[in-house]
Parts: sequence; structure tokens; C-alpha cells
Amino acid sequence: MQPPLDLSLSAAGPLTGTCSLPGDKSLSHRAALFAALAEGESVIDRFLVSGVTHAMLNALRALGTEWHLDGDRLTVQGRGLRGFTPPVAPLDCGNSATTIRLLAGALAAAGTPCTLDGSAGLRRRPMDRITAPLLRMGVPVTTSGGCAPLTLAARAATLPLTAIEETLPVASAQVKSCLILAALAAGGVSTLREPGPSRDHTERMLAAMGAEIRAEGLTVTVAPLRRPLAPLRMTLPGDISSAAFLLVAAALVPGSEICVCDVGVNPTRTGIIDVLREMGARITVENPRVAAGEPVGDIRLAAAPLKAVCVGGDTVVRMIDEFPVFAVAACFASGVTEVRDAEELRYKETDRISVLCGELKALGVRVTERRDGFTIEGGTLAGGACDARGDHRLAMSLALAGLSAPSPVTVHHAEILNESFPDFAGQLKGLGATVR
Repeated sequence: MQPPLDLSLSAAGPLTGTCSLPGDKSLSHRAALFAALAEGESVIDRFLVSGVTHAMLNALRALGTEWHLDGDRLTVQGRGLRGFTPPVAPLDCGNSATTIRLLAGALAAAGTPCTLDGSAGLRRRPMDRITAPLLRMGVPVTTSGGCAPLTLAARAATLPLTAIEETLPVASAQVKSCLILAALAAGGVSTLREPGPSRDHTERMLAAMGAEIRAEGLTVTVAPLRRPLAPLRMTLPGDISSAAFLLVAAALVPGSEICVCDVGVNPTRTGIIDVLREMGARITVENPRVAAGEPVGDIRLAAAPLKAVCVGGDTVVRMIDEFPVFAVAACFASGVTEVRDAEELRYKETDRISVLCGELKALGVRVTERRDGFTIEGGTLAGGACDARGDHRLAMSLALAGLSAPSPVTVHHAEILNESFPDFAGQLKGLGATVR
């Protein structure tokens, strides 16, 4: 149990400087799990050490996978696609939907009996999106009313799963990744179609490890694994979702200019860059390169007056984790910002539409909640106290409001930020913000 933390920020002047971030959270999850499914030793540098990634690592250890952390270097001894041993107790996935959904796919491929469970918040998140297609593939899996805990019964490892052609109900990298992993143990080629673009980290990483995966537009085809996955040797790029907090912080303070180095700029994740640019922030991506199949660059932002925008359509998926911090930017933009097509936000760690709107109202913001989004009237945030509500992204986003609010902003129960960005306060201090 982490001690309670009240967090508030203020800027003594413009935020300036260059910084780098821990490894990408989504890639850290995948690298740890895929390394366990490979045969041989994997070495992953710049691994994100945080609450959510420890949930994955602890689960892998319970499944018999040996790993070692030395700073941010993770070494994993992979035992192959069917190398897991049945755990003696249910696996605690904490608050991490990525952990439970990706593990479900890996365990389905392995045929390993297991129960996957987690926090009260995780138990509220929908799991029938993965269990319904897994059942059609022949995976013996049950849920509790469509939610966690998930229980996978034993299945003969020599019996292949049924290949499927599946149209996913939502554009979700977690759902897609779960089914890709299960498809590695199918008896034929599986085809997955999405209604819109989602993160393609799984496709890129598994392909680099030797899996036969082809992505064309919104369709992914996966062939059964014909040879063992090759071990990983990679350095993870910085997390753009964490970079978004620093970029918005600089965008809120006139005269600021910062550069966040070595950030993953996969086009399925850069919606926040496009939207901040549309709002008026001066953003450039410098030194573009490719590392371990992932686009990487240095992101430079210079503050400029922000204006309201309308966000919807495919952009929503490309910035699905950044809406809390984007909403804070919108509070200081001229005009009325509108978000639509974002109902998926209701199924995150919290109902991010309802909770976000409620906490912004506590700070004086004129915000209107809608079924699939919200509107925010810029220039109405006054300051005051609010609560993180058990959501790490909400904790950090609300704290940033203190950089430009007329009165101080204090976020109660902000210790939850350690789930994904333990050095949040330290990074902001390094750029010139005052953190209390």
C-alpha cells in the first residue's frame, strides 16, 4: 500500500530543457511476455519499472518464467510458446487490462490452466470482447458475468486451436493482441479485421521475432507458429503517453520550450501530437529513426496560445490514453473544445468521461458530459482541490492545471501515478516546475 500523496504544481517561469523518459509501457508489457514465449535469453533495456509492469512480471514468475531486473535492464529466460507451468494460485493482474488480456491470449496458446484476476477496477472492465472469440477458437474459458476473473481450463498442447476470421467490435490493441497470441497455436491462418486503426506494437514485435504476421490496412493475418520465436535484444523507446504530460505542461506556460528525447512515435500513437499542433502548439519531431521496428524521434514543443478544437473519428483511438491531459490543455484554450466518438473512455481504469468531467467541474471548469465525449469551455478553470479517483492518468493531468490556474490546484490521492510514471514529479522539477 502506497502512502497517500497530495500533489500540486506551479511554475516559477517558463519550462525549459531536454529530458528522456522510461521505456514505453505498452512495449514493456509486450517485451516481457513475448520474451517468455521465445526460446532462449532475451535482454530488454529501458524497461519501464512501475506498478503495472510488475503485475506482468509477477504473473510470469508464477507461470515458471525466470527473469531478472538490473536497474531498467530486464533479462528473461524464455521457454517457448508452451513453456508455462500451471500456477498454484490465481494470477493477480492488479489494475492492468493489458496484463490480463495479453496473458489470456498467451495462456490460450499454451493450453495452460489458470485463473486471471485483478483489482475491483479491473473486474469492472469488459472481457467478453476476448472470451467470445477465444471460445470460438476452442479455448475453454469462463468469466464472471463477462468480466474478470477469467478461468482457462487445461487443454492438450498438441491440439491446435481453431483458426478464425473475426471482425472486432472495437478498435482495440489489447483485444487484437490477445487473439494474435492465441492464433499462433491455431491449425491454420487466422484473419482479424478492425473497424478502425489501433496500436500495432504486437504485430511489429512478433514479426521481428519471426512470427508470420501480415498487416494490410485494417486487416491482420496470423499464421500458426512454425518455428520458435527468437529472443529479444532491444532498447525500448520512451513512452509517448508519458511524454504527453511534459508536452502539455510546456504548452500551458508561456515562453516554455522543451525537447523530450528518444520517444516512440508510432503513427498509431501520435494523435496527441497532431491535436496539440492543431491547437496551436509549435511541435516538431526531430531526428526520426527506427529502433527494433518502432519509429522513434525527439519531440520539441514551444508554447504558443492554444485554441479550441474538435476531436473525433480515428484520432480518438490514436490518443485514447491522452484524453485526460488533453482535456486540461483544452481548459486553457480559447473557445469550446468538443470530443466525440470516445465512448471507449468509459471502460478504462475509471469511467474517464464521467470522472474527468466531475473533477474538472470541481476546479470550476464549464464542462458538459456527453455519452461519447464532452465539451469544455476554455478559460474557466479557477483552481481548488480535486481527487485522482484511482486513475494514474487523471492524477497527473489534473496536477498540471496548477501550472496556469488563477488559484492553486491540489490533487488528493495522487500516489496512484506510480502505476505508470513514477518519476513524473522529478521530470517536471527538472524542467523548472515547482512540485509540492
